[in-house]
Amino acid sequence: MQNQTNPVSKTRSRLLAAAASVAIAGAIGFGAVTTGTAPVLAEAVRVEGVQATGFADVVEKVTPAVVSVRVQARVEPASDRGGDGTFQFGMPGFEDLPRDHPLNRFFREFRGDREFRGERGPRGGERFGNRERGERARPVSQGSGFFISEDGYLVTNNHVVEGGSTFTVVNDNGDEFDARLVGTDPRTDLAVLKVDDADQKFTYVAFADDSEVRVGDWVVAVGNPFGLGGTVTAGIVSARGRDIGAGPYDDFIQIDAAVNRGNSGGPAFNLNGEVVGINTAIFSPSGGNVGIAFAIPASTAKEVVGTLVESGAVLRGWLGVQIQPVTAEIAESIGLEGTRGALVSDAQADGPARDAGIRAGDVITAVNDREVASPRELARIVGNYAPDTKVDVTLWRGGAQETVSVALGQLPGEEQQAAVETETPSGTDTSLEDFGLTVTRADDGKGLVVTDVEPGSAAEERGIQAGDVIMTVNSMEVANSEDVAKAVAAATDAGRKAVLIQITRDEANRFVALPIG
Repeated sequence: MQNQTNPVSKTRSRLLAAAASVAIAGAIGFGAVTTGTAPVLAEAVRVEGVQATGFADVVEKVTPAVVSVRVQARVEPASDRGGDGTFQFGMPGFEDLPRDHPLNRFFREFRGDREFRGERGPRGGERFGNRERGERARPVSQGSGFFISEDGYLVTNNHVVEGGSTFTVVNDNGDEFDARLVGTDPRTDLAVLKVDDADQKFTYVAFADDSEVRVGDWVVAVGNPFGLGGTVTAGIVSARGRDIGAGPYDDFIQIDAAVNRGNSGGPAFNLNGEVVGINTAIFSPSGGNVGIAFAIPASTAKEVVGTLVESGAVLRGWLGVQIQPVTAEIAESIGLEGTRGALVSDAQADGPARDAGIRAGDVITAVNDREVASPRELARIVGNYAPDTKVDVTLWRGGAQETVSVALGQLPGEEQQAAVETETPSGTDTSLEDFGLTVTRADDGKGLVVTDVEPGSAAEERGIQAGDVIMTVNSMEVANSEDVAKAVAAATDAGRKAVLIQITRDEANRFVALPIG
């Protein structure tokens, strides 16, 4: 009888043989790495760490500290309300209706008399029971906030409380508390409220050290979207240092957690339950969440909130300069390496900078040895100092570095900003062919007025327009074409490829670098 081979055994034998071959190859071929006969391969990047399995533990701890903020504005008594609180509707008989008459009740409810409707406060009492008869409140906005102390201080956005006169906070279990406004800071969009309730100790949260926050870190947002009450969403830090044009101190953390209307003023937590940012704005073509939200960093909030609690207002230092970015062309034209710094386009009259000798054309590169990367960073650095603080300002001027001491003033309101007067110029046109400009001398002899710009010229490409006034060329005042020629010749002798033109337009200065042709 002929022996039959078992197919399974045959397959197993082949596998064992293959395994043996691999083992031999591993022992001989790959072992040759030590002899230099084969390439050494680096290991792929591998991150070892604890991965988040959920956010419930964090949420359970922090949610009691997060509140909804309701804002109302008092409305003057309506003209059709009688002196005794009854309504006068212009028809005989209505003024004689008893206060508890159904029609009187209906119209008072219709008009928003919430005292009559008997809304209850946290202790079951009338929330508006001490309101003068005939006065009513109009809802202004609603948002989110969070407690930062057990005695009732809480943080929200300025735009949430703006225009309000009465404020109510609602915690996660539905209890409502009246709050008073401690202070606001519109420039950073922050506000502080205080619940004065001696019988209550509130759960509160702390600010994180946001310098340790990295792109990719988990964040948990808690707030009051669309007035729904406590809602939790999660995401990651998408970016840092975002400038969204909201104000001079923009330095937002961008997150992708679902943030919607009503989340404003609410916190974004890290996995330790610390506040890394305050949700303030969203990018939303549709009006709803698209995964791009912006939060005020904890470091900014902590500093501003502390000042508001202490004094009710934020007083910032003021340098008194108009500034613009340093472009590569501008840097080359003045012999400055790199584009860091803030170019002074004007030193305001009666401002600290002008008093200290800072003038248009200077580039501010540092304040108290802290490097200035951009105009916006300069605004933040100066704003962090109190008025009357003396600081050393490092300048790039005339191809060399200088340092001046400045006693900062107090940042004025917009209505106090100094205006720059302009003159209506006239004179004889002169051609600056190299720049594609036609200019005329100003009436007061200060500067050259641009009367025409050649299409396609370097001047047109850089936005120079007819009506602009050329004040200086490479920090040299110009009153005629000869002055321009001297400034260009000096730049050429210094090996520069461009000159820095200071122009005035609409009561504002700016600088433009024009190539030397």
